[in-house]
Amino acid sequence: MEVQPAPYPFGDVEALRLHPRFAELRESAAPVRVTMPYGGDAWLVTRYEQTRFVLSDPRFSRAAAAGADVPRGRPGFEPAGNLLAMDPPEHNRIRALVAKAFTVRRVELLRPRVREIADTLLDGVSPPVDFAAAVTWELPVQVISELLGVPPEQRRMVRECTETLVASGGTVTPADVTEARGRLAAALTTLIAQRRAEPADDLLTALVAARDEDDRLTDNELLMLGVALLAGGHETTANLTGSFLVELLSDRARWTALVARPELIPSAVEELLRFVPLATVADLARIAKEDLEIGGQPIRAGDAVLVQLDSANRDESVFASAGHLDFGRAVNHHVAFGFGVHHCLGAPLARLELRVLLSTLVHRLPGLRLAIPADHLEWRRGGLLRGVTSLPVTW
Repeated sequence: MEVQPAPYPFGDVEALRLHPRFAELRESAAPVRVTMPYGGDAWLVTRYEQTRFVLSDPRFSRAAAAGADVPRGRPGFEPAGNLLAMDPPEHNRIRALVAKAFTVRRVELLRPRVREIADTLLDGVSPPVDFAAAVTWELPVQVISELLGVPPEQRRMVRECTETLVASGGTVTPADVTEARGRLAAALTTLIAQRRAEPADDLLTALVAARDEDDRLTDNELLMLGVALLAGGHETTANLTGSFLVELLSDRARWTALVARPELIPSAVEELLRFVPLATVADLARIAKEDLEIGGQPIRAGDAVLVQLDSANRDESVFASAGHLDFGRAVNHHVAFGFGVHHCLGAPLARLELRVLLSTLVHRLPGLRLAIPADHLEWRRGGLLRGVTSLPVTW
């Protein structure tokens, strides 16, 4: 008898808690069939090794999942031509060109400026303060805006449009998403023209100039890449930063451990990336290009497959005591930034921002603490990403 797909998400998102259904599903060898909020049914993968398989095997296509007619968790979708909706070899070509401008070395050169921004933001606050509004959102917005040359007066528009792009429902419609993408594209079109006329020392200028022999980014490729960098370059890091602080400050032993041993911060960031859930729903489906199996479950050509990264990072067969934070975890090959050819381009920048901010905080504000009980914090609703609405702290 054919099993009916389960409605997904499995329940309301509650703060940083993963729904218990994911732990149950990880005990099964096979993915589960689910009905997504938009686009129909898909297979949902919750285990670590199966997640890496789906994200890296060329028999699963991101290009085939471009457009609106695909199972997904939000009204918005990735249009054809976006780097996130490409397969090799087209994907390899653009990623290689981008990598020339967005290297780990180039990102590392940003460390003094990121530290300066963090210090300036902290200079401007006094207790008690909403850290979400004053610091955790401002830092990544300022960093990505400076990287792409976005003037201060346009940064609020960038944030508003980004929130529309990653909305998971509510009052946001596909038309709203299209309009938001158009506003970002219009702003970037102007900035690109300015960089071509007057090059500057920023990432956008490097992308405009990026080329490999006679190859270079087309105008449309550059524009779509810029939109992706603007949207993805701050939203995820801002939400993660707030959630990291909730985890650290809701258990004083965690915070005092970093204050006493700041050398733990790099490993703590990796463990928090593994442990702290980010997405409210799975997104960015892959389409099977041929018949195959996952965990004994037949997957037919044309089926959509989604991976639950937060669940994969709690897989006990890979991470001992996966449900607990361990800043001394020796091996931590989490998939918070994805895996395979679509591994997040912005991972080095996100890591840098998270490490710099935590280092700055433990040195400058060792007495940092929540100003209200953790269970009184309010969380954002209706978005693809988890995050606090506000983060009242004192010291």
